[in-house]
Order: sequence, then structure tokens, then C-alpha cells
Amino acid sequence: MTRHNLLSDPAVNSKKKRPGYYLDGQGLVLQVAPGGSRSWIFRYSRNKKSHEMGLGSLNAFSLSQARERAKLCRQQLADGWDPIERRDTERAQRIALEIEQKAKSITFTACAEEYHLANADTWKNTKHAAQWINTLRSYAIPKLGKHPISELNKQHIVDALRPIWKTKAETASRVLQRIRITFNYAAAKDYCAGRDAEFWEQVKLALGSNERARKVEHHSACPHKMVGSLIAAVNLGPSGEIVKMALELIVLTASRSGEVRGAVWSEIDEEAGNWIIPPERMKAARSHHVPLSKEALDILRRAKKLSPPTSTASLIFPSPRGKVLSDMVFTQLLRRMDVPYTVHGFRASFRTWGSEVTEYAHEMLEFALAHSVGDQTVRAYARSSMVEKRREMMQSWADYLRENSKLALKTTDKL
Repeated sequence: MTRHNLLSDPAVNSKKKRPGYYLDGQGLVLQVAPGGSRSWIFRYSRNKKSHEMGLGSLNAFSLSQARERAKLCRQQLADGWDPIERRDTERAQRIALEIEQKAKSITFTACAEEYHLANADTWKNTKHAAQWINTLRSYAIPKLGKHPISELNKQHIVDALRPIWKTKAETASRVLQRIRITFNYAAAKDYCAGRDAEFWEQVKLALGSNERARKVEHHSACPHKMVGSLIAAVNLGPSGEIVKMALELIVLTASRSGEVRGAVWSEIDEEAGNWIIPPERMKAARSHHVPLSKEALDILRRAKKLSPPTSTASLIFPSPRGKVLSDMVFTQLLRRMDVPYTVHGFRASFRTWGSEVTEYAHEMLEFALAHSVGDQTVRAYARSSMVEKRREMMQSWADYLRENSKLALKTTDKL
């Protein structure tokens, strides 16, 4: 019969100065280290190999507690388990559960800010980076922020967006998109389960359509027949010459405001009559060739005389302080004229003119607006072979504006 319970509490307490192993029986051993520390070990044999498993220090477990721990190990062996493997598996499961629970407790705010920081080097500019997180802080975080993202459901999102879904329709749609990105990031990091496309469609259904509200918010684009007269009115107005020229170039090239406001002289090939905007300044992060009409080139020559560049990196249309013009400059100009149009709407004016008045191809009109057209082969062809055709189109647009400005100057005071 295997001897056991060979040790007693007094005997255990006396084993301090003599290092070694002291058997209690049935695999339980008291180990005394050379430094005097004492711990429990369970010895066992499995698959013809000897193993030693630590059961903790004497300070943590008394003799009776160590015997219970050794008993559990013997039971596991009897059930076909290796005690060390079982312990390591359970420890890994506990750690995984703790990580999962911790991940599930991460709030929407923490997740949004983590995503924003993780993508710090991918934002187009500091303004875009700030806008991305600030819209969430303004409209989503007050309602969603304190909740673990794993616990948020459709109703939470609907409740957050409903107050602005139609009153600030465009902003609300962007906020929804950014909430969705935050959820996708959270799912990728295992902070929550992923939400499929149906989930987001149901959120939109619950909110109702805001397309009409978005169109109203954008305001109607200036009718293309009136664009020429509007620019003529601007040129007769009190605004600074730099602002007037910048606005007219925006219209003539159907460009975005930021593309013109940030334009520098190194982007202009005056001899070839082209404006080449680098990828880092384009919304789609692709370089964009703009063939310039005679009127556009004339504006650039006048701008150079009015504000002589000190280097090729000089802004074409600098503010009085030599900085990039504010995007509000043009908005304020149009407000002073009491017209319900936005600067961005002139791109729609150009596009509508192209569709209603001309026979230029859809692809050519879209390419002029720097929209993605076709596959890579089509886009490569467009870059190499469509420039001169587009130059003809942009000149036609300039001619159309000039003709209408002559006819409409008499009604300028009604704008």
C-alpha cells in the first residue's frame, strides 16, 4: 500500500534550513530551496515520463490545502487528463475570457478615438482629420460614447441620428458613415461582432429617407444659363481681385474650391496650357490634368502680375497674409449677393450644361470633374488621349459663360 500523509504541520514548519525534497505521499512533495523558500510539488508519471507540477508556495497553501490540490491532480490523471496540460489550457481560457471581457467593455468613444489615432498618417490633411472625429464628438458620442460598442444596437444609432437626420441631412449621412467605419474597426479588433450590410440598411429604413433634405441642404446649383451673369456680377462687385479670380477659375475649370485655393505655380504648365494637380491634393488621391481654356490662362497671367510668386511653391491665390484662402471666402461672397448657390454647386452647373447643351461624352464630362471613369485601361487612355478633346470642351464652357454674361448683364441687379 502506498504510504501517504507522511508530513505534519510541525514537521513542515521545521523544514527551513535543510534544502531538499520531503515526501508526503501520493505524489505530494515539499520542496525546500537553498535560500529557505518552500513550495509544493506534485510528481506523477504519464506515458512513461516523469513530470513535476508546481502547486504553489507554502506561504499560499497549507499542508491540508496542498493535499487537496494534489488530490485534484490525481483525479484528473484518473480521468485521462494531464494535470499540467489541463492547468495550462484553463489558464489560457481564463486569459482569453479576460481579454474578451475587456474588449467588450471598450466604449464607442474609445474605439472611435483609437481608430482616428491609428489612421493619423492616412488623413488627407489636418482639417479632414479633425472634421472626422469632431463630427462624431458632436453628434454620435453624446448618445453612443459611454456605451460599450459591443452593446450598441440599431435603436441606439437611430436615436443618435434622428435629431439631425433631416435638419442637417448631409452631416447626418456623413456621421452615419463614420459610425459604420468605427463599428467595422471594432469588429476587426474583436471589440464587438461585425454588423452586416443589412444591419445598416435597416438603420436607414428606421430613420427614413433624407435624400430630399440633402438636396435642399445643398441648395440648387446655379442654373448653367445664369452662371456667366453671376460671375460677371461678382467681377463688378467689391470683393478683392484675388478672390474674384479664384472663384472664376473654380467655375471655368469645374474644380473643387480646395483645389484652386491650394494651387501653386509649380502645378501650372503655361506653355502646354495645363494644370496638373498632384494626388495628395485630390479627393480621390489621383493626379488630375486640367486643360485650361484661354480665359483660365488669362486669369493665371493676371494673378501672377497681381501677386508675383517668389518661388514655384508660391500660392497662386494667396490671402492677404500669404496663406491659403479660407473656404468661407466664397460662401460669404455669394451670401452678400443674396443668391442661394454654393461654390461646389458650380460643378453641377457644368455637368448639367454638358448633358443638356452639348454632345460631349459622359466619360469626358465625368473625367473633367475628376470622377472615376471605367477601369484602369480606360483611365490611362483618358489621361493620354482625352486631354485635347477636354480642352475643346473647357473652351466651349468658357465661351458659353462669356456669351451668357453679355446677355445677362442687364439683369445683374436682380441676382
